[in-house]
Amino acid sequence: MKVIGNKETMNKKYTSEELRQSRGVALYNKAKKMIPGGTQLLSKRPEMFAPDFWPAYYKRAKGTKIWDLDDREFLDMSIMSVGACILGYADDYVDEAVIKAIKSGVSSSLNCTEEVKLTEVMVELHPWFDMARYTRGGGEAMSVAIRIARAKTKRDKVFFSGYHGWTDWYLAANIANSENLNEQLMAGLSPSGVPSFLKGSSAPFLPDSVDALREIIGKSRDEIAAIVIEPARGEAASNEYLSDLKEYAKEIGAVLIFDEITSGFRACAGGIHRKIGVQPDLAVFAKSMANGYPFAMIIGTKEVMLSAEDSFISSTNWTDKVGPVAALATIEKYQKENVASHITEIGKKVQSMWSETAKRNKLDVSVSGIPTLAAFAFNTHNSVRLNTVFTRECMQYGVLGFRQFKASYAHNQKDLDYYQDVLNQVFDSIANDEKITDIDTPDHHIGFQRLTKE
Repeated sequence: MKVIGNKETMNKKYTSEELRQSRGVALYNKAKKMIPGGTQLLSKRPEMFAPDFWPAYYKRAKGTKIWDLDDREFLDMSIMSVGACILGYADDYVDEAVIKAIKSGVSSSLNCTEEVKLTEVMVELHPWFDMARYTRGGGEAMSVAIRIARAKTKRDKVFFSGYHGWTDWYLAANIANSENLNEQLMAGLSPSGVPSFLKGSSAPFLPDSVDALREIIGKSRDEIAAIVIEPARGEAASNEYLSDLKEYAKEIGAVLIFDEITSGFRACAGGIHRKIGVQPDLAVFAKSMANGYPFAMIIGTKEVMLSAEDSFISSTNWTDKVGPVAALATIEKYQKENVASHITEIGKKVQSMWSETAKRNKLDVSVSGIPTLAAFAFNTHNSVRLNTVFTRECMQYGVLGFRQFKASYAHNQKDLDYYQDVLNQVFDSIANDEKITDIDTPDHHIGFQRLTKE
């Protein structure tokens, strides 16, 4: 490796043609003919990254590394399983606990004790809460939270800010206006299949001021069952704003719900609202709390949670042992190893690397987000094309690079050093190679788009 000023010349690991001809790309093209939408999760579609190049499938993953179907090794400096694997891939401590649980039987006619122990652990972290229910996915957990809020208040309408999943209560906001959700993280979400009579049952608001929300709700205040917000998606909300929101929810008799599916465990053990200092009526967790194992939680005050007994909320697969065992092991290691401090430091370093490397190359780039949910953006008219180029170029150096980075405990200085070398090369190419954008691939998608056209 030869150093030239602030640039480093490196040999690419994989050619553009090798990436395009990979087994993963071929399998994904086959999958799109058999699986509507190509994958089970929009955020894992190759079209969201670099169409025709992103490897799509993995053979194995460990720590911060992923091996594709051609046994090509990639350092993951992107979304780390959409933020789920906060300790890193295939963490030994969590996996050993899960394997032990599997060998003892993951399901029976009786219940597992771990769900009681986990409730105790989470209530100890959040002493303002008293009770919890569990599911296996964040979207369904949010639906449970909304059901509980409606059962508690005997009201129907929900006002929300942020992204909250795929289910009817959320997508119903786009029945009245197909663009209602466009400013809530993801554009183009279709309410097709959502009953039209749900029109008006939910509506979005922007987290700018409680006075603005008060004006939007107006005379319908007595119809509001819940106010839902992500306390952090990009930047964390302020204590003042969330405190005002809590007071307003109390004033109108609505249940205040914090969606911590993304923000949970990203700043501390449990909810980020622990650091912000505002306690909601309900909080919802998933993703990071079980290091990639399917698991989600609704936790709240006894006054609100007891309303779950007034409705039918029940599922066989919510009772398996794997989820709570994985969550308990993840939380134990998270606290013992001070994971919050490590991932915050890693995230800050990556944010600095983006800023400083872009500045050296005279690229107009803005960096945003809390350190553990970091993002950058090219401030140009062709930003989507540059995002696609960035990802494709990083892959040639053996890095899954993206405009977002979700730090994990497994990321270390060696990973960052290599990523810095790659950034030097890729940002230099973007800044100085006039033909860099002439790649033979479509731009990445920026929201929901239909994959198949009839």
